[in-house]
Order: sequence, then C-alpha cells, then structure tokens
Amino acid sequence: MTQIELVTLMLASYRRLVGRELVDPSWDIEQAAQWLAETAPFCVLAHEASADPRFIFANRTAQRCFEYSHDELIGLPSRLSAEAPNRAERQQLLESVSRQGFASGYRGLRIAKSGRRFWIEDVTVWNLIDEAGVCHGQAATYARWCDA
Repeated sequence: MTQIELVTLMLASYRRLVGRELVDPSWDIEQAAQWLAETAPFCVLAHEASADPRFIFANRTAQRCFEYSHDELIGLPSRLSAEAPNRAERQQLLESVSRQGFASGYRGLRIAKSGRRFWIEDVTVWNLIDEAGVCHGQAATYARWCDA
C-alpha cells in the first residue's frame, strides 16, 4: 500500500467510523497526506493487521513524541510502544476497537526510545476498514501527552 493509499484509508475510515474529519476536507489527498505526515500538530500512528502488528505510519509529531526516526518506527512492533506491564491494558483497548470500530477518550502510559515514560491522553483509536469491509489494521490520534 502506498502512502497516499494508506492516508486515504485512514481518513475515510476515520470519517465513516468516528463521524468527523481528521484533516480539512477541502484539501486534495496529496495536500492532506503531506500535512498529516509532516506538519500536523497532533500525533497519528497506524499499525497493520497481523498477529503482532507493526507500525506502518507515524507522522513527524508522533516520531518526536516517541523519540524514533521514521525508519526506526516504521516496522517496529506496535506493542513495544508500551512497557510489558501496560501491554495488557493496551491490548484490551485494541480488542474493543476491533469489536466496536473505534474508541475515544483513552489514556495510557507509553515509553519512548530513551526510556522516558509519558501519558497519551484523549486518544481516539479506529479500525482501518476499506470499502469492501476488509480491516487493514488500526490507527490512533492524540494531541495531548505529558511526561509521567
């Protein structure tokens, strides 16, 4: 899947499941994809739908938040974004999203590459579902985080 195809899927799934727009709906997909990846002031991450999902998207704000470069974060198992004791809570959230399509208002403890622990707050997680009903993974967005 190309970056444009992935962003198209993320935006359409967000609109359909959450009922809001993630970016300005007047933008063309190239403008939306570039802004979301490079300039958006909030974090957006996505992982694919395997048994041990790996990140397939992380915008620049999320990269700074987790202290990873793009190349380090893409392909990283998403479970590693939380420490082992917090992974069960994270997994429960993801299973709930799988059943319901999306969840909002989540707060969870995460860990950066340096070992810095931080809270992500008011997180929305949604399924990446195409027009044929196939789930390609899940995405998350949040605009607030603070050191633990």
